[in-house]
Parts: sequence; C-alpha cells; structure tokens
Amino acid sequence: MQGTGTVEAICTAPKGGEPMEKHDTIEAVAGKGLRGDRYFDETGTYSNNAQVDAIPRDLTLFELETLDHVAADYDIDLDVTDHRRNVTVSDVAVDHLLDERFRIGDVVCEGVRLCEPCSYLEQITEDGVYDALVHRAGLNAAIVESGEISVGDTVEPL
Repeated sequence: MQGTGTVEAICTAPKGGEPMEKHDTIEAVAGKGLRGDRYFDETGTYSNNAQVDAIPRDLTLFELETLDHVAADYDIDLDVTDHRRNVTVSDVAVDHLLDERFRIGDVVCEGVRLCEPCSYLEQITEDGVYDALVHRAGLNAAIVESGEISVGDTVEPL
C-alpha cells in the first residue's frame, strides 16, 4: 500500500441477514469488532461456525472504486450498504493490506483474509453480483488496537 486512503462509509448490521445501517463514527474494539455489528455480538452468519471461526471478522473493508467497476462492467448499481462490508474506503487497494498492519483513524488493524462474495449477497441484491465481485469483495481485518473510526478518517500503512 502506498500513501493514504479515506474512509467513505461505515456500515453495520445488528444481526445476520438484517439490513446494513450507516454510521458517521463507530467504536472499534480489539479482538471483538465494531460495537453493534452482528459479528461483535456473535450473531453474524459465520459466528460460532467451527469451520470458519478461526478467521477474525473484527471488521471488513471494501474499495469504493469497485462499485464503479461493477456498474461499468456488469451494469449493476450497488450502494455502500449493499456489499455488506463494514468500512468502505477510497484510494486504497485493500488486497495489498493482506498480512499488513494499518491504521484507520486511531484504530490499528491487520489484514487477515481476502473476502469473496457469497451466494446470499446475490439473493438480496441482483443476479450477477456474485460474478461481479469475485476477487474484489474486500478484506477481513483483525482490530489490534481499539479506538474510533469516523467517515473521513485516513487509512495508512504502519
């Protein structure tokens, strides 16, 4: 990752399957997630699933620019709440944050796994979303140091 990016949106869902809600600022808790999110409260789709439980889901990142590519390449218009990732950022190649530590506002994170889309996402949006987001559906990150994340915060490498 070179330079810095910007937080464009913050979204959480209180329980698995519920609509994403936008926030201006949110508390990020190390080893736990974003306060009020389904994974913080262990009510997310993959919570308590032994096969995937070892992968931290403290927060997920998504590139804003991907929405433009999906619109141009697949004629699918998605909102920042539609991709179901927590933090939408601009000017950051989130796949380059894999296995790296980075700061979002005053929160320190580490990229732990690239995200791929799931069939559920296509069920709640529209046909073609799954294919449109293959290999560009975001990044799972662990929160290493707690703090707050706000829209407009910078995203920078450590």
